[in-house]
Amino acid sequence: MKFHLFIILYFLSINWIISQDEIKLDSTVLLKREISSGLNKPWEIKWGPDDHIWVTERPGRVQRLNPETGNITTILDLSDSVSQQSEAGMLGFCFHPEFEQNNLIFINYDQRNSSNNLIKTIATYKLFQDTLILENIILGNIPTWVNHSGCRMLISNDKKLFFTLGDRFVQDSSQDLASPSGKIHRINLDGTIPNDNPFANSSVYSFGHRNPQGLMLHPNGTLFSTEHGASMYDEFNVIKAGQNYGWPHVEGVCNTNAEINYCDKNDVKEPIWQTDKCTALNDLFFYDHVAIPEWKNKVLMAVLGGAVKTPSLSVYTISNNNQVENVEHHFNELGRIRDVCANPYTGSIYLVTNGFRRSETTFNSIIEYYNPDYEITTSQIKYETNQYLDFSPNPVLNSENISIRCSEDFINATIDIFNLNGKKVYSKKIENTNFYILPNNVGSGTFVIRAANNNGTITKKIIIQ
Repeated sequence: MKFHLFIILYFLSINWIISQDEIKLDSTVLLKREISSGLNKPWEIKWGPDDHIWVTERPGRVQRLNPETGNITTILDLSDSVSQQSEAGMLGFCFHPEFEQNNLIFINYDQRNSSNNLIKTIATYKLFQDTLILENIILGNIPTWVNHSGCRMLISNDKKLFFTLGDRFVQDSSQDLASPSGKIHRINLDGTIPNDNPFANSSVYSFGHRNPQGLMLHPNGTLFSTEHGASMYDEFNVIKAGQNYGWPHVEGVCNTNAEINYCDKNDVKEPIWQTDKCTALNDLFFYDHVAIPEWKNKVLMAVLGGAVKTPSLSVYTISNNNQVENVEHHFNELGRIRDVCANPYTGSIYLVTNGFRRSETTFNSIIEYYNPDYEITTSQIKYETNQYLDFSPNPVLNSENISIRCSEDFINATIDIFNLNGKKVYSKKIENTNFYILPNNVGSGTFVIRAANNNGTITKKIIIQ
């Protein structure tokens, strides 16, 4: 693996900035940089121990993205066997706590078995050079469905694997301890059941869940989760061993006569926060960097927007006794925000989008927001390729040349322009590292420029006026 000094001044490069979008906090101004626009139904993003952003795509791929250049390489492609229908497909993953020694990740995905039933698999894969290779099936044949299939994953400090499973639209399964559905589970890293689980010989850690979509371990040891409600309330929960969270008898806090009666009889754990309407709360990230001081030690929550179409990155202030003290909402113009992670060196945050409508599948983006005033000189960051593609100006007039600068790796490849419906509207063979293109017949609007070779793919948006 190649190491080189990463100069933070690259943030100022105009070639990276699609627009001068910014957000003003109390004393910090964050600027926007769109890193990649070529993802297909991304579900989870994490900053990897190799200093790349790792992404799962529901059709069955794991992508590895260079955060400096935007170069994407596919390191696992199970699209021929993964069943991507509605909410099912390749979903959550997490790194083994000893990844730098064993190169292992845990990942889950949905497939059809010989009886055409949808089942979930949790497996370990090992990174060998640029490819993930199956190491072991940890759990298999977990019944799932095209909706409410989960599945977020994390590994706790005591090396236990937690994962979420929705109710599969079988509501009563959430209260049935013999069913894996509608639960948060806890297992050893080899798939066996810990002796100290709350229910003997069972992986069930908590139950009474409808569709848990986010999972986060707070530095204070508290396990948090988000959950999609049915029609009224989404939930932000503190997860406790053996607790019942009420579904399908309770949605949100216990506030109707029937719910209060059920909660009293069954010791239901109420959420620490509920939304007024179902806004589709998603994954969680604890932000602990000084680059954005207003958000330090707060919880960042990705929000898809739900039926009310109010997507955002929500910032939660959590008290010492795990209560919500304040909530702020940002970035409601980016579309559906599926997940969030951060750069441990620069404090930048990365948001992965799922379009503006649930049906949008192509050209989803990873967007960075960074503090240009945060001073850091150099850092050792690991990259495997220096492949790059830059262009200017952006936006560009329809009658104006676009100046392209790229690495030698792209010579003899093609540079293509697509509209947002995925139709190719321009193509040109790359013969030099510096050249011009004049796509004067493609019309006006937002387009995607893409170049690909054996080292990966770079995809970025451009506005043609």
